[in-house]
Amino acid sequence: MQLLYSAMSPFARKVRVVAFELGLAERLELVPATPYTDESLRAINPLSKIPVLIPDEGSPIFDSPVICEYLEHLAGVSLTPASGPERWAALTQQALADGMGDAALAIVRERLRDGEGKGPGRQDLFDRQAAALNAALDKLEAEGLPADRFQIGEIAVAAQLAYLDGRVVLAWREGRPNLAAWYETASRRTSMVATAPQLA
Repeated sequence: MQLLYSAMSPFARKVRVVAFELGLAERLELVPATPYTDESLRAINPLSKIPVLIPDEGSPIFDSPVICEYLEHLAGVSLTPASGPERWAALTQQALADGMGDAALAIVRERLRDGEGKGPGRQDLFDRQAAALNAALDKLEAEGLPADRFQIGEIAVAAQLAYLDGRVVLAWREGRPNLAAWYETASRRTSMVATAPQLA
């Protein structure tokens, strides 16, 4: 099966980490795709977004939460609690992390627009997205993340923190020692190391 992805995409990174944690990484053929310039992607995903999973049988699957659930189905193992409060907490944490990714991507895209000479970045956009990121990071710092568990919520958070570092979106470690310490450990997991983008 193919995964249409970008090495820097935090959403694709989440999917790849899940695949490693489930023992499915070798079954994924990684196919680079550029959603902002490759219009052929729209024929596969009308939203022209990545990641997209093209299974061996059946229709393309998107976006990242759905792909992760499909990989769990294939593996016969779940990284998401099956039911009850723990399930809703894990899925909510994934949604929080994915929302962080949306905010971070908006900031990065606006910076690129500025760098491409398309006009100055909109300060109101920067401020709004930075406020969302900081509020989410503060929530994670206050609530803490378990050192003995790496399930869908934790994977999603780790992928997004890595993206904040990779794109230098903001200095998220300042005033958040617990989150920084958790990420230091999480980033050393085999699945995180194996999926780290190789920057030239």
